[in-house]
Amino acid sequence: MADGKLEPLSRQGKKSFIPLENNPEVMSALVHKLGLNKKLAFHDVFSIDEPELLSFVPRPAYALLLIFPVNETYEKFRIQEDKERPEYEGSGPDEEVIWYKQTISNACGLMGLLHGVSNGAAREQIRPLMYILEPDSNLAKLLREAIPLKPKERADLLYESDALEAAHQEAGAQGDTAAPAAEADVDLHYVCFVKSQNNNLWEMDGRRKGPLNRGQLAADEDVLSEKALDLGVRSFLKREAAAGGGDLRFSLIVLAESFD
Repeated sequence: MADGKLEPLSRQGKKSFIPLENNPEVMSALVHKLGLNKKLAFHDVFSIDEPELLSFVPRPAYALLLIFPVNETYEKFRIQEDKERPEYEGSGPDEEVIWYKQTISNACGLMGLLHGVSNGAAREQIRPLMYILEPDSNLAKLLREAIPLKPKERADLLYESDALEAAHQEAGAQGDTAAPAAEADVDLHYVCFVKSQNNNLWEMDGRRKGPLNRGQLAADEDVLSEKALDLGVRSFLKREAAAGGGDLRFSLIVLAESFD
């Protein structure tokens, strides 16, 4: 890692996954297979500034995925913000958010999904929490084992999970476009915003030093509320625009109630 720049994990001899397509149907299929209740699903967000388009998104919104190409502006900001920040060492049942350190190449999409379903109100929809007599789902088992672990051991748990790898491999082969090779260097990155039970907006990114508290929300504000968007996505977009010539390609996907 020269000058704080992250070297792709595939070049470090790490396990690599086929990159997950930026597709709500693929993402929903993956988390449902792992054990999330089908009452929740991922949806495209076509605008954060046009109320009419935003009204099509089910509410409340439990998690918001921001997908964007990593560029120089983002890298400079990340390096500067992380410079004086200590490595996160949280664990246990009192942890406000569950954060997963990414050690699998091309798995930032998976990390985003896991952050979204492991935190806030969405966690209550992981089977068998809804159905006590039902055997543990892979997601419930993973979460139960991850909670007491420190970030390094938690990352090892994900790295060694056969169930997670099999589900991701199946999802990676789906979608509308041909999947790139697992070892390919992909510049698209996923960041997840979640609201904790303490009403804080957290930015979750497995390639950072830990979860980032972006500010307090009101009890009735979700991750698509005006305040949450100002603290999260719009803050990112403003930095890119202010840099001049920045690549403003991005997309948003939200976890909310299913249309079915």
